[in-house]
This record gives sequence, structure tokens and C-alpha cells, in this order.
Amino acid sequence: MRIHKFLFAIVAFSLLLLIGCSKGIEDEEQRIEVQKRSGNEYEKFKVVEDAKKVERVKQILTRINWQNAEVSMSRPSDYQFFFQFKNPAILAKAVLYSVWISPNNEQVEIVKGDSQYAQLTREDSARLFELLTGDNLTGLK
Repeated sequence: MRIHKFLFAIVAFSLLLLIGCSKGIEDEEQRIEVQKRSGNEYEKFKVVEDAKKVERVKQILTRINWQNAEVSMSRPSDYQFFFQFKNPAILAKAVLYSVWISPNNEQVEIVKGDSQYAQLTREDSARLFELLTGDNLTGLK
């Protein structure tokens, strides 16, 4: 009888330990660091820390139909952003997203890393731009 109780205790402890250690880095909170082009350099523009806004940006980026392409734009991107873990102990390579605003301020083109390109719909462009900058895309001059 004692052996059964001992085995039960060992199994229960092992399960609790396994469940406690199963939390992966995908559950860790992130922030978005946004940089704006100023002349020939990019300056820190804004940090998006609100978890709901970060999640909305991730949802938009997931819905995008990315195209593998060698991208060569006529000018540097207007903005750049990347995701960063809030926990400084987590080290991960950040993927840089470069953002170009169309001349008519209605759409956004985006490059993920070095080789994935997408042109967002007007709706997604407006949402993404507002989440990243706090500004209205069509109100830019």
C-alpha cells in the first residue's frame, strides 16, 4: 500500500513539474520597437507595450500573403519595427520589418527580413500604421 502511495506521489510531482516547465517563450510578453527615418538614419520613434496592440499587429502580419522576392525600393523605408521580448533574459534574433508609405498615403508596403514583400490592403494599412505610430495614415502630409 505504501508503495502505491509513493508511486502516486512521484507521478503527481512529475506531472506538476512537467506542466510548470512547459511554458514556452511564445507565451512571453513582447513589445514592438518602432523607428522612423530621419534623414539618412533611423531614430527611436515609439515603443508599443500594450499586449492587445502587439497581438493585433501580429494578427495583421499573419494574415498577409507574403511573396518571396528580391526587393529593391527607390528610397529607404519610412519606418522600421521589430518585436522584442519584455523579459531581458530571453535572447532571440529580431526580424526587421521595413514599412513604406504610398505617395497618396492610402497603403503600406512592407518587407519582412530581406526577402518577403507584401502590399497591404487599405484597411490593414490604416490599422497597422495606427497601431505602430498612433497616427492616422490618410492624415499624413
